[in-house]
Amino acid sequence: MRTIQGPGIFLAQFLGDKAPFNDMTAICQWAAGLGFKGVQIPAWDPRCIDLETAATSKTYCDELKGKLADAGLVITELSTHLQGQLVAVHPAYDALFDAFAPEAVKGNSKARMEWAVQQLKYAAKASEHLGLNAHATFSGALLWHTFHPWPQRPEGLVEEGFTELSKRWLPILNSFDECGVDVCYEIHPGEDLFDGVTYEMFLDKVNQHPRACLLYDPSHFVLQQLDYIRYIDHYHERIRAFHVKDAEFNPTGKQGTFGGYQSWANRAGRYRSPGDGQVDFKTIFSKLTQYDYPGWAVMEWECCIKHPEDGAREGAVFIRDHIIRVTEKAFDDFAGQATDAAFNRKLLGLL
Repeated sequence: MRTIQGPGIFLAQFLGDKAPFNDMTAICQWAAGLGFKGVQIPAWDPRCIDLETAATSKTYCDELKGKLADAGLVITELSTHLQGQLVAVHPAYDALFDAFAPEAVKGNSKARMEWAVQQLKYAAKASEHLGLNAHATFSGALLWHTFHPWPQRPEGLVEEGFTELSKRWLPILNSFDECGVDVCYEIHPGEDLFDGVTYEMFLDKVNQHPRACLLYDPSHFVLQQLDYIRYIDHYHERIRAFHVKDAEFNPTGKQGTFGGYQSWANRAGRYRSPGDGQVDFKTIFSKLTQYDYPGWAVMEWECCIKHPEDGAREGAVFIRDHIIRVTEKAFDDFAGQATDAAFNRKLLGLL
C-alpha cells in the first residue's frame, strides 16, 4: 500500500478575471497558501499553459514546473476535458460545443474534431515532458441523446456508436502509450462513458487498451444512484486519477434523477463542496489506499450553494484529513515470535 498524494486542486473552476485568479503565478500562490500541494491544470486555458509549446519544448515545461515549485506546488495532471469532449459530438450538440473550440474550426465539425484529436496528442507529449503519468479528460458522446430509449433504439445503433468512438480514440490512446501516460476518462453523464457498463463496452472496442484508464469522481455516481463504493472494487486497477467532489440526491414526489429541467440548486441531485454532501469519503479513501491507488486526491469545486473560495479553503483541510498515512507494521507485531519451517510443521502436528 501507499499513501495517497494530496491535497490537490483543479484550477478550472477558479480561474477568472480578477486577481489572484487571472494569473498562473498568483493563483498558484493562493492555492499553496490554502495548503494545497498540487494543481491539476486545464490545458485549454492559455493563462495556465501553452499546450502546443509544452508538447514541443522540454525547456518550456521545465520552466513551468519551476514556477510552480517556487510556490511549493507540483502539477498533478493536465486536463483536456473540453478538448476530449470535442473528439465525439452528436450534431444536435454542435452549436453548444462550438463554444469549446477556437474560431477557426467553429461551424465545421470535421475540422473541430481534428483539432481536438491534435490537442490530445499535444497533451500526451506535454505530459511526458512534465514527468506526469496520468491525464484527465472526457470521452465525448455520439449516443448520449439515446440514453433513455424512446423511441426504441434501432438494432446495432449502440454497437456502431462505440465502434466509431473507439476508432477516434485508438490513435490518441496509442500516442499516450508512446509517451508513457494513462488516459483517465472521467465517467460522467453527457459522455458515452457514463457508468461501468459503458466503460467496459468501450474497453472491449479498444482491445482492453492499457492506457484507457479512469478518473474516479463519486459525485456523478450519486446522481445516477450507482454504488460508487463497489465501483472501486470492480475498477481499482484502472483508476489513475481522483476528483474529490461531493454530491447529494434527495428525490421528492415531483422529481428524481432527471431533475425536471431545474437549476442546479433546485434539482433532486446536485453537486456540493467536499463534506457538505452524502458521499462516504472515509470509505473511499480507505478503499483506494487498500488497493494501492498511485495518484493524487484532487479537489474539484462544483457547488450550487457555497462560495468557491470557502469551498477551496475547507477542501484543502478535508482532503488532508482524509488521506491515510499507511502503516509500516502490523498492529499485532508485539505478539509475534520468530518462526521457521520446522516450527510451523510442529504447530501443524507434522513433526
